[in-house]
Amino acid sequence: MPSLTGRLEGAVSRNLLHVASQDSGSPKLEKQAPGVWGHAGQFSELKLAVPWGHIAAKAWGSQQGPPVLCLHGWLDNANSFDRLIPLLSKDFHYVAMDFGGHGLSSHYSPGLPYYHQNFVSEVRRVAAALKWSRFSLIGHSFGGLVGGMEIENLLTYKRRNTEHTLQVEASKKPSKVVSQEAMLQGFLKNNSHVGEECGALLLQRGTTQVATGLVLNRDRRIAKIEHCLDFVSKELFEHYIRKLQARVLLIKATQGYHDVRRENDANTEPMLFKIGMLRAVLKERFQFVEVTGNHYVHMNQPQLVASVINSFLQSKERIPAQL
Repeated sequence: MPSLTGRLEGAVSRNLLHVASQDSGSPKLEKQAPGVWGHAGQFSELKLAVPWGHIAAKAWGSQQGPPVLCLHGWLDNANSFDRLIPLLSKDFHYVAMDFGGHGLSSHYSPGLPYYHQNFVSEVRRVAAALKWSRFSLIGHSFGGLVGGMEIENLLTYKRRNTEHTLQVEASKKPSKVVSQEAMLQGFLKNNSHVGEECGALLLQRGTTQVATGLVLNRDRRIAKIEHCLDFVSKELFEHYIRKLQARVLLIKATQGYHDVRRENDANTEPMLFKIGMLRAVLKERFQFVEVTGNHYVHMNQPQLVASVINSFLQSKERIPAQL
């Protein structure tokens, strides 16, 4: 696996935005739809051919600009960046992809589990299809984990993932069809940090209209994030960081991942360890900014992070530690 040699924009825990650079393989760009206008500004729809089908993506800006690949959070999709990208510098070419099993991208074939490393490979496939040899990454939450290639390892989670995949495949339960309003209210109930407008935006790309209502596009095998993560020791994490050549910007929301996913979880030690390690190893190449907001601050209040990201992408100078 190639080392990271570009900019890193984000977080290496679960409250982040993240940037880096990769070498690429050989999938191809299958189709590009004409640009359209909307709340997200002018963008084009892309379809990138992969062995199991396609990866869907959205692109903004001139292809002549420095490329930036945007990676969404768990169970979200490329629309996660619709409110943020129009606020970012027009000097860059932004592509927001749907991970496999998410949004408009193909589901993995039966029997193939959704492992963290698979999503890392998807990033490399997209870069290859777009013929990018060096690029920046912006990742929200899980997207930051993928962008940072934070590979952890715990056999218990691998076993649970396998068991979960087999159960879903054996059930052959059809997708649940609900009304548009019921779908939105159910989504908001399970995602307390997302407002109604942003929830509707994610469901716009995350659902398909059928005769009697809406069905979710995402693969049911990815229902729980813990079934797709790997974990390793602190020592291995430190080893990876010492190999990192990229600059890193970590943006943390004051009410972030732990607040939305695990109420009353006061265990901040993992996050503090990662921040401390990044500071100690990367030194001036690491920048940390905390903003007021929740896990979806990049959608709810994109202006709070847009200026920070712009400064990071456009300059090698340090940015303020507080907003």
